[in-house]
Amino acid sequence: MAIPIGLQLYSVKAECAKDLAGVLKAVARMGYEGVEFAGYHGRSAEELRKMLDDLGLKCCGSHTRLPTLLGEELEKTIEFNRVLGNEYLIVPWLDETYRASVDAWKATAEKFNGIAERLRPLGMKTGYHCHLGDFVAMGGETAWDVFLSHTRPEVVMQLDTGNALAAGVDVTPYFSRYPGRAITVHVKEHKKEHGTDQSHGVLIGDGDIDWPAMLKLCETVGKTKWFIVEAERMEPLGAMDAVEMCLKRLRAMTKFE
Repeated sequence: MAIPIGLQLYSVKAECAKDLAGVLKAVARMGYEGVEFAGYHGRSAEELRKMLDDLGLKCCGSHTRLPTLLGEELEKTIEFNRVLGNEYLIVPWLDETYRASVDAWKATAEKFNGIAERLRPLGMKTGYHCHLGDFVAMGGETAWDVFLSHTRPEVVMQLDTGNALAAGVDVTPYFSRYPGRAITVHVKEHKKEHGTDQSHGVLIGDGDIDWPAMLKLCETVGKTKWFIVEAERMEPLGAMDAVEMCLKRLRAMTKFE
């Protein structure tokens, strides 16, 4: 069965801020099967769910800051995402206090374990989205490894293929080291010649990622449920054109057409 493809709406954040309904309609028309939110643009969960249902789109995740998953805020976040029909509550970024040291990462991992335990009976999962800095050496291993090795297996390892390549990291070992945890994967391109500079957006297929190998790992060891396209800083190409072209290329690579 083909893995469905969603779009991280951060890719078209400026367009969403102007006309979210119009963007969702265009995204559905392009052929995307779902969207991952990065903010709700003042809409309620009920309003967003109706927009998605009317267009035949699913919510394949939401990027939500860690404080929204802690304490009394967790119940509010759970209810919002229950209405939205979202299973995946992914933290897109961590403040320095949560990742300043090995001990900080271990403490953060315990927070995620507690959240995961609370979400499990509800059929929801939490997870963390990787950035360049998560691959720095820390105590003889990467910060990413410290986090993943101290979190429960149900905590999602949301790989960002572009971020990993920009960090100079081969993500292949992570699939076998943490099997079944790449539940949602950000499909983003990068060119090695840009180094850690990600100010140059690259269309899927125009960079240096070995997509056949990457997608095969997702389909097998990773047990991936969603490919999520992310395309940023695509000038002079418009954001909407860029995400449509990325979808077409990804579909061709995965022989969905």
